[in-house]
Amino acid sequence: MITLTFHGAARTVTGSKYLIESNGAKVLVDAGLFQGLKELRERNWQDLPFDVSTLDAIVLTHAHLDHCGYLPRVVAQGFRGRVFCTQGTKELCGIVLPDAGRLQEEDADYANRHGFSKHAPALPLYRETDAFRAVSQLQPCGYERPMPVAPGVEVEFINAGHLLGSSYVRMRVDGRTVLFGGDLGRYDRPILPDPAPAPEADYLLVESTYGDRVHEPDDGGERLAGIVTATAERGGKLIIPAFAIGRVEEVIYWLKRLEAERRIPIVPVFLDSPMAASALARYTARMHELDPELQPEVTDDTAPHDATAHDPQAVRARHARQERDMCVFCTERFRVIATPEESKQLTASRAPAIVISSSGMAEGGRVLHHLKAALPDARNTVLFAGYQGVGTRGRRLVDGEKQVKIHGESVAVAATIARLDSMSAHADADEIMRWLHGFTRAPHQTFIVHGEPVAQDALAARIRRELGWQPQAPAHRDTVQF
Repeated sequence: MITLTFHGAARTVTGSKYLIESNGAKVLVDAGLFQGLKELRERNWQDLPFDVSTLDAIVLTHAHLDHCGYLPRVVAQGFRGRVFCTQGTKELCGIVLPDAGRLQEEDADYANRHGFSKHAPALPLYRETDAFRAVSQLQPCGYERPMPVAPGVEVEFINAGHLLGSSYVRMRVDGRTVLFGGDLGRYDRPILPDPAPAPEADYLLVESTYGDRVHEPDDGGERLAGIVTATAERGGKLIIPAFAIGRVEEVIYWLKRLEAERRIPIVPVFLDSPMAASALARYTARMHELDPELQPEVTDDTAPHDATAHDPQAVRARHARQERDMCVFCTERFRVIATPEESKQLTASRAPAIVISSSGMAEGGRVLHHLKAALPDARNTVLFAGYQGVGTRGRRLVDGEKQVKIHGESVAVAATIARLDSMSAHADADEIMRWLHGFTRAPHQTFIVHGEPVAQDALAARIRRELGWQPQAPAHRDTVQF
């Protein structure tokens, strides 16, 4: 008998946590933070309703906070076992988890100093030291290499094409296969490979973030080019709240491409997120896991017929070109903001620029200071390039609110608010169905998770119509046995 309990991402899009129990073994798949609505965020402060010290293992699908961000809290509650993941996920978690702990400490300190918290004192959910302890328990595994994680439980990671290191988790337990879909990536997109096929499973969990819609068609960067150009012509700033792990890379990729094609003006591009800067380095280091089109071309610039081959100035210029070509994520005037002091100077500046900062839903981090300064000025643009969860500040802005609260203060919205869904790292409804059509047989049961109710219900109806399966959308803490 296998028992599966949905402790997160059930009738909502955040907080992924799934507990598998069989023959005394207990494994938690994902340990994600709840984000968005207050009633969801409050769940983060509640201990899990079981003794985490009895877990044999935790398995992570990828390094986004809604899948891994609760891990330090689980460790603080007493989990001392191993956390299995891919090497890419391990490297990104080593960046994102300590950063999340540090930001929570900074936000709590800021709230206490300025007195806008309802709690006295405001406390972080966990601290940077808690995150480092959790990272020390990560156990990396290769793709498509079965790994025993608990008595009678074996898992295998399959590339999901959603993020560096992202995976589906194929679990073999009690003679059956349970496929935890994680987050499904996109087809025919830059940076990451297409999601790998997963042709069969006895039981399937599939995400539904965009289960009720289809992404706007790829326009070759046309809309982004228009937004950048219009903002620059107004003499304004373009603020891009971006998910530091995953989305930043594609945003900069497109800015570099548009510059190279001379479709946008050359303006300074600032990356104001230490975590995103570290993630860029990890993407570059693991280039072999990315799309082949990102591999740099090797040319022989010192051929004998080149009369400038040994001219010092020509050599320096050639090396500069090679360095620029190797930096697949660097625009002409790209700069990483290194310190809080530099961030404050950038926030105060009114010069035209593109500022990329996290968080992607404008819920925390340095981007809040940029938004606070930029939103009241009609010359500026705020561009959201990813999913905005219900209840988040980003969702309120894209829904057209003219006043938002930041750091306890009401901020007027005069800037242009734009949204670009074509960069989403989540499969849309058509892409989810394309992946499901690759199954050679129907699962005994399909569970629709990681989506708002409207999206889940729309995807369920489509699966019934096109595949003849009968999926379920479990509620929070529902338990099923099979």
